[in-house]
Amino acid sequence: MSDTKDRNGNILSDGDAVQLIKVLKLKGTSVTLKRGSVAKNIRLTDDPEEIECNVDKVKGLVLKTCFLKKA
Repeated sequence: MSDTKDRNGNILSDGDAVQLIKVLKLKGTSVTLKRGSVAKNIRLTDDPEEIECNVDKVKGLVLKTCFLKKA
């Protein structure tokens, strides 16, 4: 299994905190995640390009690692 890395190449692991580097509009909701928002206690998925986290009022959100940096 390959390592899960953030935008800058830092290796991510379960429980890390990550920060968004881009404004993201979530499909199917009225929520917009602002640049700089922090997701704490992330969980790695089977896909090394995706992580699962809870942000603001959204639970179980899956984000692409290309929009994240380690906090």
